[in-house]
Amino acid sequence: MTTAASAAPRRTWVPGFRRLLAVAGAVLWLACLVPPILGWSHRYEFVEAIQFAALGFWVPALVTAGTPWWRRRPVREGAVDAGGATALSARRGLNLGRALSFTALFVVLSIFWRLAPAVNAVTNHDWVAVVEAVTLSAAGVAMMCDLIDSPPWHPGVPRPYRIGISAAVMWSAWVFAYLEALSHASWYRAFRHLAGRSLSVSADQQLSAASVWFMTGVVFVPIIFWNLVHWLQSEEDPDEELYQLVRDEKNRGFFGYRSR
Repeated sequence: MTTAASAAPRRTWVPGFRRLLAVAGAVLWLACLVPPILGWSHRYEFVEAIQFAALGFWVPALVTAGTPWWRRRPVREGAVDAGGATALSARRGLNLGRALSFTALFVVLSIFWRLAPAVNAVTNHDWVAVVEAVTLSAAGVAMMCDLIDSPPWHPGVPRPYRIGISAAVMWSAWVFAYLEALSHASWYRAFRHLAGRSLSVSADQQLSAASVWFMTGVVFVPIIFWNLVHWLQSEEDPDEELYQLVRDEKNRGFFGYRSR
């Protein structure tokens, strides 16, 4: 007979490489806020873009993947709630609402910290860079918890939604970087481009856009393909699961609450 204690997930040993991922995330977070990276980010637009992408994408991904989130209790894949399919669907709906909320918050913050007034303030004041690091990384970790598996806990959001959320966040960063690269003049007046003594405006913008594209792709492309492969290899029929998700969405509101 299965008891509640035996059914509960165990605290398995965290492999050394996962601990290294979490430590690497913390070290990268600190490295972005101290010299020489902090000084370079005040001089070059592309270094500031690398700093932004590291704080917003790499640090949250490393911390989330390397940390066992003991206090998280989402629905595990293949688990059945005591209340049956209805309870499972309701909990998934609530997890989806939470995931969409954190994703929207992160996208808004990521766009805000790429606007000209925000970048100019980060470049001119070190304390603003700390505020950027705290807000971006915290929102990024909250979002990544619903996208990345961190055994023994798994996101309660179905894999198709994880794929869609990851792609949407990645594309939002790419589109903004693309618009910046196409601009004929620099958006940020805090950077001085002196002829013969520093990078040109065009070169700095191109490097900035390329850095954001590369660093976001390194984070989200593996997440998308990992979830896609595991979704296709699952015991459930992916098409039937997708149809079921669509039917569930018709029966509840946008944030997972059942409509009357």
